[in-house]
Amino acid sequence: MRIGYQGATGAYSEAAALRGWPHAEALPFPAFEDVFAAVASGRVSHGILPVENSIGGSIHQNYDLLLERDLPIVAETELPVVHNLLALPGTDIGAIRRVFSHPQALAQCERFLRTLPGVEIVATYDTAGSARLVREGELRDTAAVASARAAEVFGLDVLRAGIQDFADNITRFLVIGKNPEPLGTPDKTTLAFAVRNEPGSLFKALSVFALRDIDLTKLESRPIRGTPWEYLFYADLAAARDELRCGRAIVHLAESARWVKTLGSYARWQAPVVNT
Repeated sequence: MRIGYQGATGAYSEAAALRGWPHAEALPFPAFEDVFAAVASGRVSHGILPVENSIGGSIHQNYDLLLERDLPIVAETELPVVHNLLALPGTDIGAIRRVFSHPQALAQCERFLRTLPGVEIVATYDTAGSARLVREGELRDTAAVASARAAEVFGLDVLRAGIQDFADNITRFLVIGKNPEPLGTPDKTTLAFAVRNEPGSLFKALSVFALRDIDLTKLESRPIRGTPWEYLFYADLAAARDELRCGRAIVHLAESARWVKTLGSYARWQAPVVNT
């Protein structure tokens, strides 16, 4: 199993891939679009994408890509995220004048970063990539917000550990594959749909799940590109696509919606049981 992820070695996406599938080979790619392309071409068997953080919310770019590219979701995983302030060995925190990291990571550490006077906050494409920039540029006035593994990979010191605003900082990842076979027994389904701009249309759409006692674990709207002020919806259902009630609900939804697309049916993430 080869899993593509966005970022440099030491990225949280790499950690999420290896947490879910410890024996997989994880390969880095510069951009999320490159991960999709690698899966489509067969260069990797699967791709892993961060889609939601318990502090920062949804990563809309990846939801949009899931809709645009015909690569089904086959699994999900979750990763507790611990952010650290990293710098070149021997650097004093008082000498830091810039902090690099991905916008999501910076947002998740906003309280701590406000305690650093006169420091410029610079958004980059990746957390581990920010650590690499500090190391390769020998930037002694610059720190990166990234993982402890990124510190090990790029030979940086951890100036402050656990700097995220909330201790329960969890990122949810989805795994895509060219082969639609789920990596586990499905009990969850992700849909995208759009309703007509009529009174009660969203109520009618959601009622197909309520009537069949199907729990919606996520519902979020997104603008429809090229059609101002019209929206589509992403929904996670606590049911497998092949369950009779779920299949009937989706057929029922299609009768009133403008369109419906099933993005994948897969096994919900179950955290490993730790024996004490």
